Amino acid sequence: MSGGVDSAVAAARAVDAGHDVTGVHLALNRSRGTLRTGARGCCTIEDAMDARRTADLIGIPFYVWDFSDRFAEAVVDDFVAEYAAGRTPNPCLRCNERIKFAALLDKAIALGFDAVCTGHYALVRTDGEGRRELHRASDEAKDQSYVLGVLTAGQLSHAMFPLGTTPSKAIVRAEAERRGFRVASKPDSHDICFIPDGDTRGWLAERVGSAPGPVVDTSGAEVGRHEGAHAYTVGQRRGLSLTRPAPDGRPRFVLEVKPASNTVVVGPREALAVGELRGSRWSWTGAEPAREFRCAVQVRAHADPVPATARIADDAVVVRPDEPILGLAPGQSAVLYDGTRVLGQVTVDRTVGVPALA
Repeated sequence: MSGGVDSAVAAARAVDAGHDVTGVHLALNRSRGTLRTGARGCCTIEDAMDARRTADLIGIPFYVWDFSDRFAEAVVDDFVAEYAAGRTPNPCLRCNERIKFAALLDKAIALGFDAVCTGHYALVRTDGEGRRELHRASDEAKDQSYVLGVLTAGQLSHAMFPLGTTPSKAIVRAEAERRGFRVASKPDSHDICFIPDGDTRGWLAERVGSAPGPVVDTSGAEVGRHEGAHAYTVGQRRGLSLTRPAPDGRPRFVLEVKPASNTVVVGPREALAVGELRGSRWSWTGAEPAREFRCAVQVRAHADPVPATARIADDAVVVRPDEPILGLAPGQSAVLYDGTRVLGQVTVDRTVGVPALA
């Protein structure tokens, strides 16, 4: 129970369904005195208090479990290391993979619980042979199956998502209001929970340093200076601090971040087109697919899926979308779908541009 409206209603619905429910709030922030003032995350003292009040109204036991050390190592340190290496990580996927459906689930199972129930918008279905499948939520605008794409078949067998069939968030808020939950109108958390003020650039600068360096075009000519390569990501257009316009006057975008030389490479929009991606870290939410299969690939939480062909090689999963994907960076997760069903995910190690495939 994060202290928000979604997990509150999910807990209440689990009770209504006849389950023996215990509310758990995860203390993930090492700064115990963090308050909500100016914060946009979901890990403040007030959030824990909101969760406790909701649990009292529902009539279930409530505990706060301190996972801050595990979170710092598995999610925060990973986030910093990925940016320092010039990659673009997704901390929400890492948190689901390593905290909520690993550390939390392991502790819950050890204590005799059957499942972890969350307020994620996703569906768990059972196929004709009794195997569990992860599917998109009924409300496509709120669908969160992308950030759950890291779940394994074993983890999925101990997961419950009571909001998956709800047509809209407005219905969830109205239900919370009827139940008397104070969090009914609480704003959604956004941005990165461990960077509550939203200043990712400043937060990273404190941890990886901030050394000025060149911004170059695809020919290697310097066209500007930056104050720290970690502040840039592939596809970025604004805030590039360019001192020389492109010869054709068109906007330029970040094409590559090179931490070893502290260099940011920029170029035209069409140079962002990716015709192939590959990664050595992958997982499946069910049985492993065939060595080559058709699918749809989604590379951001709210991006449109793109039809593709995927191939499982000895040391990597290789995905070729039917049409180019723009602005895909190493470190991002590509989640693979068969219709509404999540097949699995691969963390991108390398991309190949469309001209290189010609």
